[in-house]
Amino acid sequence: MIREWIEQAAARHGDDIYLADARGPATLTYAQLLETVRDAERRLDEAGLPRGARIAVRLSEPIDYATALVAIIAAGRVAVPLDPGAPATDVARVFRVAHPSGEVTRPLDSTGFHFDGAGFSAPGRVGDGGGIFLSTSGTTGTPKGILLREEQLAHVATSVVDCHQFTRGDRGYCSLPLFHVNAEVVGVLAALRAGAYLAVDRKFSRRGFWEMISEHRITWINAVPAIISILAMDPPATRPAGLRFVRSASAPLPLAALQKFENALGVPVVETYGMTEAASMITANPVDGPRKPGSAGRPAGSQVRIEPHADGTAAPGEIGRVQIRGAGVIASYDSGGKPGVIDPDGWLDTSDLGYLDEDGYLFLAGRSDDVINRGGEKIYPREIEEILLAQPGVRSAVVIGRTDDVLGERPVAYIVPDIDYGPNDIEAALSATCAVRLPRHKQPSAYCLVEEMPLGPTGKISRRLLKDLVTAEP
Repeated sequence: MIREWIEQAAARHGDDIYLADARGPATLTYAQLLETVRDAERRLDEAGLPRGARIAVRLSEPIDYATALVAIIAAGRVAVPLDPGAPATDVARVFRVAHPSGEVTRPLDSTGFHFDGAGFSAPGRVGDGGGIFLSTSGTTGTPKGILLREEQLAHVATSVVDCHQFTRGDRGYCSLPLFHVNAEVVGVLAALRAGAYLAVDRKFSRRGFWEMISEHRITWINAVPAIISILAMDPPATRPAGLRFVRSASAPLPLAALQKFENALGVPVVETYGMTEAASMITANPVDGPRKPGSAGRPAGSQVRIEPHADGTAAPGEIGRVQIRGAGVIASYDSGGKPGVIDPDGWLDTSDLGYLDEDGYLFLAGRSDDVINRGGEKIYPREIEEILLAQPGVRSAVVIGRTDDVLGERPVAYIVPDIDYGPNDIEAALSATCAVRLPRHKQPSAYCLVEEMPLGPTGKISRRLLKDLVTAEP
């Protein structure tokens, strides 16, 4: 399937660039990609590694990384993407779950595809075919193993192409980590499916960003809320020619950040929702159709339902647990999954909370384990955070529950302020705003100013790390 995509692109426009280093001269054409796939297949066959064998990938250069991922999948094996900067303990944890038969650690060069099979004993799973094996990034216990088959990856990549109206003429930019499903499917595989151009970056940097976007003639940007918020503070003098939209993923985008970005650049932001278990994209706002700010959009290649009650009914606007199923959604965990998360009919409980409006757009309210229970009253942090983020002087805001001996929990707001605002001024302003716009039980009991929020590898604020800080406070 993915092999056929490569062969067709190489035959029709083999000299076109598929991957480009966003900040360097390196490129890879479709013809060169096909040569690499053939070389990888030959070397893996010679090594006696059957179809379905798992090959870890740990490379620092993004073009090498992306090429190795595609080559392994197209050769009928399973890629196991690793964070090249991860400590040895984290790598060992993934190996215990994934059981790779080899590892790609040497950059791709004129001599071809290299992998090291020494020290790996697992023979692979004959007949399973290509795919990607990912694991959760938890630091305690055994991570969940998620095997995404080639057909699942192809289904979602095709859905991304259709939803975002990608063509061969599109030129994407992606700085998100290639060891996460978003960059792999929405970036690398969707660009391949469209026969398009993708500029890959080692990491996001605002320095020279807009000049780089113009140099590569980028038509769409794959981003996360943190990147969009930063770009909104430093817009270019003129809108980059040809830039169609910026895609927001990984976490809900604060409404204030969306409006600030669109007002500053005149470029639409397309909000989406996805997860690893669904091979990335689940819902998305249309590029040309009606976008609803604050919404994650409508189902795209997957089914979505809200289940607040035992009978599975939910009225429009009623908050409940978000459940999904479809051709891109796993039927079971490869390892470590909690029983009951996927029901016999294939519905996977995401642990996210949200509601569908009358037009079928999904609005997320947070994670089920992030809900604050104050004396029996349920408080959804995002409702408070949107109010805080709309206030002048607030760069970032997160609301979490702090243990209370009487009420059980009480909401506490953590704020990253702009440097131009003094702590007393911003605390007084936020307190006054919340007193007007929120009922008393939802108003934060404290405003804690911090220099920065703890972030995960994709730029998403880590509530778990923030909760650890709260637990450590007196």
